[in-house]
Amino acid sequence: MTLDHLWSTWRSNYVSTLGDPPGDAEGTLFERILGAPEGDREKFVVARGRRCFALLNLFPYTAGHVMVLPNRGVAGLDDLNDEEFAELWPMVRDATVACREGLGCDAVNVGVNLGAEAGGSQSDHLHVHVVPRWAGDANFMTATADTRTLPVSLPEAWDRLRAGWPGGAPPAWMKGQAND
Repeated sequence: MTLDHLWSTWRSNYVSTLGDPPGDAEGTLFERILGAPEGDREKFVVARGRRCFALLNLFPYTAGHVMVLPNRGVAGLDDLNDEEFAELWPMVRDATVACREGLGCDAVNVGVNLGAEAGGSQSDHLHVHVVPRWAGDANFMTATADTRTLPVSLPEAWDRLRAGWPGGAPPAWMKGQAND
């Protein structure tokens, strides 16, 4: 049996945008996003807890690809304190519910890449991928045309995920953050 390779050249666009942050930047990429002055909708922060938040992936595998992560930049599960660990997993569960309710997906992949060699492009800040899946979502377009078919824009995915979040995603102003 021979192993065929399918080259995901569309990922080169993503990889080529990764680089060292500006010299004056502090913290991980995700800490900088969380601390940026823009509102949650502009940053695509879907939900916030006291210690964790959910963020749309700007380079999604499918429409509505969410990442759930601690506010604090830590690399591994073993670096989380008990409070962060206890908040992270219910938020992952809520993200899967939001994908099903808000986006109407057929299934969901949940995964964590621990370390750069495991596939983590932002390995300095732990994040759990929640990827909504539909029948046929990984179709021929990516393989034949270097194109991802995403039927929902990031702003629309944000709206739909917020609408589907269990109990409603808490508005950012409740956490003392400006929103919209």
